[in-house]
Amino acid sequence: MNVLSADSLKLDSQLCFKLYAASRAVIRAYKPMLDQLGLTYPQYLAMLVLWEWQENAPQQPTVKALGERLALDSGTLTPLLKRLEQLQLVQRQRSARDEREVHLSLTAEGQGLREQVGPLKARLLCDSTVDLQRLEALREGLDYLLGQIKATS
Repeated sequence: MNVLSADSLKLDSQLCFKLYAASRAVIRAYKPMLDQLGLTYPQYLAMLVLWEWQENAPQQPTVKALGERLALDSGTLTPLLKRLEQLQLVQRQRSARDEREVHLSLTAEGQGLREQVGPLKARLLCDSTVDLQRLEALREGLDYLLGQIKATS
């Protein structure tokens, strides 16, 4: 029988809480940069993927592919993309072959926004006192954790 220790039920013993708190802190740290770009954090993540796709596009750069890449459902992604379209950063176009499929592309403004991100992100990292090697190790550990969770679910 597996009996939980008293410490295992303390908040600070919970990996899920540490991930949640760290995520909120990182998003809060990004907020000044994102405010300058006029983006929310989820919109920024979508733009990161679309910028990646500019260099190495999937065969079908669709809303569905973006949702899979960001682990977001269409109910979350659709309003986000509508807002990016209103900001004239993204274009959505229904496929002529299958109208259920919506293709995505960046506008000139969306492509140009990428140029603004580099200096802002560099300043964000420079202002931070976090050891970049430790951050890389943490990212690798989280990649491993995500892989393990996906493999068992």
